[in-house]
Amino acid sequence: MAETRKKDGFESQKLFIQPEYMLEDLTASDLTNVLYVSDIGCFPSAMFHYRERSEGCDAHILIYCVQGEGWLETSGDKQMNIEPRQLVVIPAGTPHRYGASSDNPWTIYWMHLRGEHAAQLIQIYGLDANQLLLPIAMHTKWLEDFEQCYSLLSDKPYSMPAQIHVSQTIRHLLSSVGLSTGSSVQNQKGERYLEQAIRYMTDRLAGSLTLPELAHHTGLSRQHLTYLFKKETGCPPVEFYLRMKMQRAGQMLTLTDLSIKEICSIFGISDPYYFSRLFKKLMGCSPTQYRNTPKG
Repeated sequence: MAETRKKDGFESQKLFIQPEYMLEDLTASDLTNVLYVSDIGCFPSAMFHYRERSEGCDAHILIYCVQGEGWLETSGDKQMNIEPRQLVVIPAGTPHRYGASSDNPWTIYWMHLRGEHAAQLIQIYGLDANQLLLPIAMHTKWLEDFEQCYSLLSDKPYSMPAQIHVSQTIRHLLSSVGLSTGSSVQNQKGERYLEQAIRYMTDRLAGSLTLPELAHHTGLSRQHLTYLFKKETGCPPVEFYLRMKMQRAGQMLTLTDLSIKEICSIFGISDPYYFSRLFKKLMGCSPTQYRNTPKG
C-alpha cells in the first residue's frame, strides 16, 4: 500500500499554495498577520490520499469531508473515522496522519491557516474537539466561501486587497461554524430528521420519490418536513432531491465519458430532453456546456 499513497495529484483537484513573497507580505501586514490562508485545495474522490507529519504542521489544518470517508490519527489518540459533512481541525504543531478510505475515498475541501487569531478562534469555538458535523446550511456556506476564497487566491495571488478579503471571509466562516455546531437541542432534533430524509434520498437517486413517501419515512407531516427543508436549505424537499441528482450528474459529466443519455438513465430519467432542461434550470447551464467548461 505504501507505494500507492499520495499527498496530492487527483483528477480535477484544486490546489493553491501561497508564493513566498506573498507570505512575507501577509505576515508584515496588520490586516492579515493574525489570520491568513497559506494553502487551500479540494481533492475529489482522492483514492490513496495519505499524509503523515510526525512533527506536526506549522499551520492549523482544516479538513472538510463532503463525500466518501477518511480517517485521522493524532498523537496519543485512537483513529477517528471521518464521514460526509464532518469537519476536523488539526492545531499547528500536532503530530498526525490521515488518509482516504480504501473502499470509499473521500472528497475533501481543506485549508491551512496561520496567525494567532486562527488559534484563538479554533480554541474559543472548540473546533478541534473531534469531528464536527456541519448543519446543511453551514455545509452550503463552507462550499460557497471556499470557492470564493480559492478563486480570489488562485486568480490574484499578488493582490493584497484580495488577500485581506479572504482573511475576513475565513474569520467569519470559522465563527459561523462555531455558532452553528453549538446549536440548540431542538435544532439538533431537526437536523436528525433532515439527515434521515437526505440519506433516504441518497439511496434513491437512481429512482424517484414523492413528498408523502419521504414524510412517511421520517415520521413527520409533509408541512413540517417542508418547513425544515426550506429553513435549512432554502428549497422544498423534492427540489432538494432534484438538485442532488443534478449535482451528481455534474460530477459524472466532469469525471466520466458517459453520454448524456447514459447519465440521465442512471438517475432514473428516461427523457434526455427533460434531463437537459432540468439540469440547465438547476445548474445554470446545459449539460454539454457544463462538461466543456474547464474545472479546477
